[in-house]
Amino acid sequence: MSAPVSPALQQQRRGFWLRTLHQWHWISSAVCLIGMLLFAITGITLNHAAKIEASPEVTHLTATLPAPVVAMLGDRQEGNAPLPAAVGDWLEQELSISIGQRPAEWSDMELYLSMPGPGTDAWLSIDRETGAVEYERTRRGWISYFNDLHKGRNAGPAWGWFLDIFAMACLVFCITGLFLLYLHGRQRRMTWPMVGLGLLVPLLIALLFIH
Repeated sequence: MSAPVSPALQQQRRGFWLRTLHQWHWISSAVCLIGMLLFAITGITLNHAAKIEASPEVTHLTATLPAPVVAMLGDRQEGNAPLPAAVGDWLEQELSISIGQRPAEWSDMELYLSMPGPGTDAWLSIDRETGAVEYERTRRGWISYFNDLHKGRNAGPAWGWFLDIFAMACLVFCITGLFLLYLHGRQRRMTWPMVGLGLLVPLLIALLFIH
């Protein structure tokens, strides 16, 4: 039969866990702070998106590729593939359009490139015979931009990695907070009723009002 743990040792262990949890809690809260503010605000704007008026800004450009650049489109018939580097360079220099390595849809007569982004929809069309270029971009404003960041819509892989890291930091923040509540719960009688309320309210709303 093991010997009982002395009160001094129990207090030492409790102090160790309190220090460790507080350290991880404040570090994760510091990492999450700006992101949580962003997601809280955009959660409100998303919830009331239909009531927020926006004035889309549409940009429409036309141009014609020079014959040497048209020739670089080659003989590809169909499929999806990036545009040749020379075509991308010309578009960036002449029209300030950056296409990167996005795959375009190739057909016998046309190249079509969809270029959506946060708060933005854009497309580019190139006539393979004449070299005629048509480009259109629609910007829906800053609120739409941040709403799309909230959803991770068309924001690219780097933003996707940020969302994953941010979510893990939030998990650390919440889990360490839960353990801190457990350690302090004896001195604060309303701790677990408040935690239960935080679970009960959304559960009842989901069961009673969402069909």
